Amino acid sequence: MSSISTEIKPKKHYEILDGLRGVAAIIVVAFHIFEAFAGGNRFVQIINHGYLAVDFFFLLSGFVVAYAYDDRWVKMTQLEFYKRRLIRLQPMVIMGMVIGAIFYYFQASDILFPMIAGMEVWKVILTMIIGFTLLPIPPSMEIRGWGEMHPLNGPAWSLFFEYIANILYALLFRKFSNKVLGVFVLIFAGMLINYTVFGPKGDVIGGWSLNLEQMNVGFTRLLYPFFAGVLLSRLGKLIYIKAAFWICSILITIVLMMPRLGDENSLWMNGLYESFCIILIFPIIVSIGAGGEIKNPFSLKICKALGDISYPVYITHYPLIYWYTVWVVDNKVSLADGYLLGIGVLIGSIVIAYLCLKLYDEPVRNWLQNKFQKRKVVVTE
Repeated sequence: MSSISTEIKPKKHYEILDGLRGVAAIIVVAFHIFEAFAGGNRFVQIINHGYLAVDFFFLLSGFVVAYAYDDRWVKMTQLEFYKRRLIRLQPMVIMGMVIGAIFYYFQASDILFPMIAGMEVWKVILTMIIGFTLLPIPPSMEIRGWGEMHPLNGPAWSLFFEYIANILYALLFRKFSNKVLGVFVLIFAGMLINYTVFGPKGDVIGGWSLNLEQMNVGFTRLLYPFFAGVLLSRLGKLIYIKAAFWICSILITIVLMMPRLGDENSLWMNGLYESFCIILIFPIIVSIGAGGEIKNPFSLKICKALGDISYPVYITHYPLIYWYTVWVVDNKVSLADGYLLGIGVLIGSIVIAYLCLKLYDEPVRNWLQNKFQKRKVVVTE
C-alpha cells in the first residue's frame, strides 16, 4: 500500500515581474491624472503611451498563467483552473465596482457627466451588481455617458478580456504545440500591425465599449500579448543580466512615457512604434525580468511592495480619476494649478489600494482558497 500525492506544489516566484507590474500600474495612474489636462487630444498627452501598460499586463499574464499551469493539467480540471483565477481576480473586481458606485453617486458635472443628474439609486446599484460579474453593460444601460462597458470603473474592461484569454487558454491554446501556438502568435502579431500601422488611428487606444469597433480593438490588444506571453514561458528563452529589475523598470518607463510619434498626417509612425514595443520590447523586458535574480534585500522589498499593490491600484484608482477630471474640466484648472492635487490623487490611489489589499483582498482570497480550492489530493493504491 502506497500513497501518491498529487498536491500542486509551489514554483519559483518571479519577484521582478511582480515589481514591474507595480511600476506599470503606478504609471497608469499618472497617465490618467495627466489625461485630465489633455482635453481628449491624444497628441498632447504628457505621459503619452501610458495606455500600453495594459498590453504589457496582458503579456505578463500570459507568461505567468502558462508558467503556473501548463504542466499541471494532469492533476487539475478546468473547473479548478477557473476557480483559481476567479479567486485571484474577482474579489478586487467587486471592490472596484463598490468604490466606483460610491464615487459615481456623489459626483456631479454638467459638462462631463450630464446623465448623473437625477440618477436613481437603483440604476447605480443595478450597474454595480452587473459590474460584479464583469458582463459588459449594453449602451442602452450605460449611465455615465462615456460609452464604457463598465461605467462605474472603466479599467474593468481589461479584466473582461483577461477572463476571455484565460478561457481560450484553458479550452484550446494550452493543448497546442509550440509550433502551432507560434503560428497563432504570428497571425495575432499581423493583426496588431495591420490595425496600428495601417488602421485609422495609429494607436491601440480603446477596447472599453460594447460595440463592434471597440471589441475589435480589445481583441487585437489581447490576443498577441497574452499568447506571446504563453509562448515565451514555454520556450524559456530568458535573459540573464545584473540589476534586472532596475533596468527593466527604466525600459518600461521610457516606453510608456515616450511622446507620440508623428501627427495627424503620419499616423503610421506611432502605430509602428506601438507595434514594435508590444511585439518585441515587452517580451524582451519580461525575458530579462524572469531571468534576473534579486540579491539585494531592499530591491526585494521594493518588488514585493509594488507587486502586492499593483492589481489593487489598477482596479480601484479610476473612480478617483473621474472625480479629479471633473474638478479639472469644470473649473478649467491648468496643470500648474492642479498638479499638487494630482499628486494627492496618486498617493490616495496607492493608500486605497493598500487598505483594500490588507483589509479585504487578502482575507477574502484566503477564505475562498480554504473553502473552495483543492490543495491536496491523496490517491491510495
